[in-house]
Amino acid sequence: HQIAGYAQTILKGLSERVGDIVGVVTNITVVTITVPVMLFYMLKDGSKLGPSIQKWLSPHHAKEVNELLTKMNNTLSSYISGQMIECLFVGITTSIGYMIIGQPLALVLGIVAGLTNIIPYIGPYIGIAPALFVALTMAPEKLIWVIVVVIVVQQIDGNIIYPNIIGKTLQIHPLTIIMLLLAAGHIAGVGGMILCIPFYAVIKTVCEYFFDIYRIEHPLEEEDDEKAL
Repeated sequence: HQIAGYAQTILKGLSERVGDIVGVVTNITVVTITVPVMLFYMLKDGSKLGPSIQKWLSPHHAKEVNELLTKMNNTLSSYISGQMIECLFVGITTSIGYMIIGQPLALVLGIVAGLTNIIPYIGPYIGIAPALFVALTMAPEKLIWVIVVVIVVQQIDGNIIYPNIIGKTLQIHPLTIIMLLLAAGHIAGVGGMILCIPFYAVIKTVCEYFFDIYRIEHPLEEEDDEKAL
């Protein structure tokens, strides 16, 4: 009876793992096939989105929608290009720093640091974890120098690169970014933390655009309010 119970437990565990493996392989296959196709058609027909929407609107509103789509496109383009530049900077400088101090697997760990830096504020802590683990297991004497390299790179990035490339473009307060990251991480995990900033930037652009339109269309109400004050 005990042998039969052990065999049943093992077979059940194997069946569950096989199901998980099949599910992972299926998801990877679907993503690998569909994402390039989606990107192809988005790049091919992306310019037709604006005119297609304008056909269903009056000329006045069509112009406003086109302006709004242009602003949204510029916001996303600025964020993505700025984020790529920042990640490249962090990855290259971290790799160079690790090579200078003689850290094992310097290039790989630098690439990891650059990729994880796509998550604002929290990414550097995720990126340093593999470097600390490698230093502890392969070169303990490099541990302090790894921390020094990361601090120097993040200080340059946080005080020079990020404010000038992304901060001025999006104009989002750091406290707002931290709150968004905490909420998005709790709701949707790492994916939410990566997407929450551009999503918020787009929503902010839309709100500012409609607020500007409201101010243009209702100037007298604002003047009356100011006179009343």
